[in-house]
Amino acid sequence: MRVDRVRLRNFKCYGDADLSLERGVTVVHGVNGSGKSTLLEAVFFALYGSKALDDRTLDDVITTGEEEAEVELWFTHDSREYHVERRLKLRGDRATTTKCVLETPSTTVEGARDVRREVTELLRMDAEAFVNCAYVRQGEVNKLIHASPGDRQDMIDDLLQLGALEDYRERASDARLGVKSVLDGQREVLEDVRKQVERKEEKGLHDRLNELESQRGEVDEEIDHYESQRDQARETLEAATDVIERHAETREEISDLEEAIEELRSKISETEQQREDARERIRELEAEREELAEERADLLAEVEADADLEPNAATDAVEECVGDLEARDEDLRDDLEDVRVAITETNGEIERLREEADDLEAQAAEAREEAGDLAERIERDESDIEDREGKLDELEEEIESIRDRFETAPVAFGEAGAHLEDLEAEREELTEEIGDVTADIRAAENAIEEGERLLEEGKCPECGQPVEDSPHVDVLEDKREELAALEDRLADLEDERDDLDEGIDRAEDLREAERRVDRLEENRDNVEQLLAEKRESLAERREQREELLEDAEEYEADAREAREEADDLEDDVEEKRAELGEINAERSEIKESLETLRRVVEIDDERDDLAGEIENCRERRQNWQQLNDERRETLSNKRDRKRDLESEFDEERVETAREDRRNAEEYLEQVDEKLEELEERRTNLQNAIGAVEREIEELEEDRKRLETLEERCERLESLYDEAETLQTTYGELRSELRQRNVETLERLLNETFDLVYQNDSYASIELDGDYRLTVYQKDGEALEPEQLSGGERALFNLSLRCAIYRLLAEGVEGTAPMPPLILDEPTVFLDSGHVTQLVSLVESMRDLGVEQIVVVSHDEELVGAADSLVRVEKDATSNRSRLERGEPPEAELLASD
Repeated sequence: MRVDRVRLRNFKCYGDADLSLERGVTVVHGVNGSGKSTLLEAVFFALYGSKALDDRTLDDVITTGEEEAEVELWFTHDSREYHVERRLKLRGDRATTTKCVLETPSTTVEGARDVRREVTELLRMDAEAFVNCAYVRQGEVNKLIHASPGDRQDMIDDLLQLGALEDYRERASDARLGVKSVLDGQREVLEDVRKQVERKEEKGLHDRLNELESQRGEVDEEIDHYESQRDQARETLEAATDVIERHAETREEISDLEEAIEELRSKISETEQQREDARERIRELEAEREELAEERADLLAEVEADADLEPNAATDAVEECVGDLEARDEDLRDDLEDVRVAITETNGEIERLREEADDLEAQAAEAREEAGDLAERIERDESDIEDREGKLDELEEEIESIRDRFETAPVAFGEAGAHLEDLEAEREELTEEIGDVTADIRAAENAIEEGERLLEEGKCPECGQPVEDSPHVDVLEDKREELAALEDRLADLEDERDDLDEGIDRAEDLREAERRVDRLEENRDNVEQLLAEKRESLAERREQREELLEDAEEYEADAREAREEADDLEDDVEEKRAELGEINAERSEIKESLETLRRVVEIDDERDDLAGEIENCRERRQNWQQLNDERRETLSNKRDRKRDLESEFDEERVETAREDRRNAEEYLEQVDEKLEELEERRTNLQNAIGAVEREIEELEEDRKRLETLEERCERLESLYDEAETLQTTYGELRSELRQRNVETLERLLNETFDLVYQNDSYASIELDGDYRLTVYQKDGEALEPEQLSGGERALFNLSLRCAIYRLLAEGVEGTAPMPPLILDEPTVFLDSGHVTQLVSLVESMRDLGVEQIVVVSHDEELVGAADSLVRVEKDATSNRSRLERGEPPEAELLASD
């Protein structure tokens, strides 16, 4: 994995930052508190979200005083590009994630949990594994070495994916215990079922069933006999009852006939009275119908002129006229609605035009006001241009004045720097010569002083031998002359040096004058550029002012047109209102005519109803006549039937039937009691048989269940053995893999430690199967890591981290795509010597092929190990951090060469 780019907005101390990272070693450098570690935290947060915040909350991520924060990360993993984006927003006192998206080459994952799960699967490590392996956070360099053996074992096992095997072993153990619990329960059930089968087999259920079925057969035969006798008694009872009932029915029919005869006489009399009432009702209805005809003629006379109808016009003609008037009223109502809509729309248009006119007048006023503001701006710009032109003239005069100084100078303008360098070089040569002359003077003075001493002692000043007289005094005099010449030469050289110093001062003044001209010319160019921009801006403002005035006039003209159009529409509204009054008047007249004609139609309907009622009355009178004729015929028939029944009546036969019925009822009452007793006995036998049959069925079911339970117990025993074998296999596999990883990790740890720690005191490092670490000195003495010095312990821990990283990078089946190796302030516990060894560690990891290493440090010595450098500075005023690309020292040296 390689981090390609990270972009921050309002993330902690960063307002807006965008950083691209390259392959190799990147050193993020800056003073303490400048925000270096925040960059790494942003990368960690982009990958794992809230899991990367430890005990902090999302509120701590957003820059103080801001409402939102955003982090984007672009990274490459296994040669495929990914992009993750997280956005946060304060809602009240809490911050929530408003967007979390991971874009992969094949799909897009949304949601904080889904993104974190996808990243964990992608990198094959969760947030905790990430900081235990690839991300050495500030202050946690000694985390592994200070951890207890058990915690260290869990950390490294999780990193090496061995924790999953322990999870599998525990699951297999849980499964084995679960199977054992189920097996014990099934064995108990099996024993209970076996005992139930044995108890039921001891009862002899089949013999008991045969005996009960034999008893039920005997009872069935006895019941059949009594039921046959009961059927005969019932037939006798029914025959006797039939005779008695027929006798009673005959008596009842005679009584009914007498009542019916009397009732028919009464109904015939009532119906005759109804026929007389109906004749009177017919007379009343015909009179009422005449009155309605007169009312109809009067109403038609009222509307004769308007509706063009005769006084005796037919109902169809009246209804046709009503339809015509209703159609006309409907047309007038539509016209009325159209006029109302037209008035409403016209009023709306008038209001819109007036509002438009108001808006246009407001825009015209606003344009004139803005034009007035521009006029003031134009005056200020003209004044500024005049001031800048004056400033430009002053700069030109000052530049010309300084250039005039070079007319009397020993060099031309632009050559002062080279002239100064020549003078300084000449002065340096002169100073060296003065030093040489001064040394010669001191040598001559020493020689003269020694010669004079020898002469006083009577020795030769040249060879130092004792002499008589002074044959070599001339030699001493030559020394004195040489000294005088040297002193004269020194004086001349010093005078010449004083002249050079004056020349150098003048040259420095000239060089400063040249620099002053450069600055003035730069200022002049800036003023000229500003002046050009100001003139261009002035022209634009003048054009803009003219456009605004033209716009104002157009707005005012449009406003006048809108008001004139609104006034014209007011006249249209008045015309429409007059038309509305005419329509309402016509509709009122039509309404009155319609009411009259509708009454005419109602009268026609009423007369039709009365004619119908008269016809009905006549039909009823005729029906009543026919009904009475039929009743008289029925009355004659009933009288004949009554005489026939009275002649058929036999009292002796009825008395015999009553005696037979009493005997049959007594027998039926006795036989029913006996049958109830037999039925109850048969029911009890049937229940007993059913109970035995159920017990037999239960016995068969228990036998089948017993067989099933035995098979299930056998399968559970087999499954228990398999779970036990699986549990043992996972444990042995984890131990074997851990031992292989321990051996490899021990080798890599020694290689890494040897690469960076050149110290004759330590011979090797030993790592046992529980990841306990032991350091051996050259003399064979064993040390715990805690016994090392602070710097050695930190370097030892970094070596362990790097060895674990190398082991994971090599993978089980070849190279695995690992995240960048990130070291956050790894020099906290290191002195300068150990920092050098840390540089060696970083370089060795790079040489071993780690694609990307990011080191955050304020230590200048680590900058030398960088392939690329990022400097972080914090603005003391805004308290915001900013990033700046820097060149590593080697690149700076190459650039200077």
